[in-house]
Formats: sequence, C-alpha cells, structure tokens
Amino acid sequence: MDKVNIAEKLSQFVEPWVPRIVGELNGQHVKVAKMHGAFDWHHHENEDEMFLVMRGNFRMEFRDHNVELRQGEMLVVPKGVEHRPVADEECHILLFEPISTRNTGNVKTDRTVEDLERI
Repeated sequence: MDKVNIAEKLSQFVEPWVPRIVGELNGQHVKVAKMHGAFDWHHHENEDEMFLVMRGNFRMEFRDHNVELRQGEMLVVPKGVEHRPVADEECHILLFEPISTRNTGNVKTDRTVEDLERI
C-alpha cells in the first residue's frame, strides 16, 4: 500500500495517447495519460470510462454535441457511446476503466495499445 503521486507519474513520459497504469482496484485500472490533438472516434461495447482532468483542458466530442472539460472536472462516458477526445494543447488526465478496456475501444488503429505499461 504505497501512495501514488499523480504529477510525478505524469512526468515520467511525454508521448500523448499512451495510457500508463498507476493502480488497480476492484477489477478497474487507474491510468494516467497525456492528450494532444484529436484521438480516434470509437466506443466501448462493455465498459464505461471516467476521465478526470488533472492539468489543462480538452473537449469530448460526441456525434451530436461536445463537452468541454477543465482541470478538476470529470466525465463518465457510458458504454456504447461513440466519442473522441480532442485536446488543442497538452492535457493530463486520470482514467478509471475496467481492466478489459482497450484505449481505442471497438477500433484498432496505430494508436491502439495492447499491453499497457505499469509505472
């Protein structure tokens, strides 16, 4: 049972869109990631996703609307809902997701990460 310094974990890498595992509980991964630019449109058949903005801001695009998120704000994207995160400037996030969650959901692209690094 060691404490985790989220800012220190985020300082260990620079590349966007590659989540890292920083904890695990009740079948969930706690992940950190950096975002910059637009991600791929996707959805998750069986998993909800929770995004918490640690630094910066981003918008979650849905086919019919957008949600703007700033530092300290969070959003839960329900399973089955198509979405695309977009960060005009670098943004740091904390994610809570079931262990089975693939970062690109139902699509496989060059941004798909099959084996997440634990830091």
